[in-house]
Amino acid sequence: MKRLSDIKFSTLDLVPVRENGSAAQSLRNSLDLAQHVEKFGYNRFWVAEHHNMDGIASSATSVLLGYLAGGTSTIRVGSGGVMLPNHAPLVIAEQFGTLESLYPGRIDLGLGRAPGSDQMTARALRRERSGSADDFPEDVAELVRYLGPRTPDQRIIAMPGTGTNVPVWLLGSSLFSAQLAGERGLPYAFASHFAPRYMHEAIRVYRNHFKPSAVLDKPYVMLGVPLVAADTDEQADYLATSVFQRILALMRGQSLVQRPPVKTMDGLWLPHEKDAVHDFLGLAMIGSPQKIRAKLEVLIEQTQADELIFTCDLYEHADRVHSYELLAQVMRG
Repeated sequence: MKRLSDIKFSTLDLVPVRENGSAAQSLRNSLDLAQHVEKFGYNRFWVAEHHNMDGIASSATSVLLGYLAGGTSTIRVGSGGVMLPNHAPLVIAEQFGTLESLYPGRIDLGLGRAPGSDQMTARALRRERSGSADDFPEDVAELVRYLGPRTPDQRIIAMPGTGTNVPVWLLGSSLFSAQLAGERGLPYAFASHFAPRYMHEAIRVYRNHFKPSAVLDKPYVMLGVPLVAADTDEQADYLATSVFQRILALMRGQSLVQRPPVKTMDGLWLPHEKDAVHDFLGLAMIGSPQKIRAKLEVLIEQTQADELIFTCDLYEHADRVHSYELLAQVMRG
């Protein structure tokens, strides 16, 4: 049985844009956060591809990863994830092959099969290409081939890319990618930071379908976890209202810019919206280090996960940094 101190811990940064803030400041904050969590002992720093969202500044994921890797020295840097239906596999192979060539041994390529946006935005991204989530298994296989060793009869190569063997992860919030990751023998990251309802089933499907591969001899599970750590439970509950407002805005189709915390959410949400937000954040670790440690121990006991990747979406950058610092103390025991 795994203990908390056995588990690797990582960061998923949504590169949030504040109310009255700017994308430029959000990007600088992302690097500052990466530099801090590197010192705190975190294993990876991932950012995710989102489009047409005014509160998230990580749309040019590969470009941002170059900035983050260039400003850090040891932490792994990667995508959590690149939404493959938006791109030709060759383009992603070239981008991540370039990153791996510049920062060898530090780059991760996490792949998702959703567009990361609405259909209108997906069409704007792809133009003439008829990308579809249905093509995902074939696109993954094509991408892995580009990153692998060049074969004698290979007519199209990724340069840089070929022979770099960038580690590929499959990400998912449903069971499709869990099964595919298992069958391909790839590491799997489940998006339990926003879809906790299917977590246990997805882990079961992945492990049951797992076949050893050249990259993994046994399953490797990483789980997304929302985080709001503070010195006291009361302070954490206060800071969490920024997260609640953001999820509420997402559900209502409103602006996703970060809003400052409030003393109470009463009057800001309806009862059914409150329930929906709490379901969305069902795995959230909100509280003091003592409270979070107890909840994390239960999570590890129930899932036997190999790694946890935490997203902390607070209004003040200093509060985010402190939250990750407190968590590192918890994880190290």
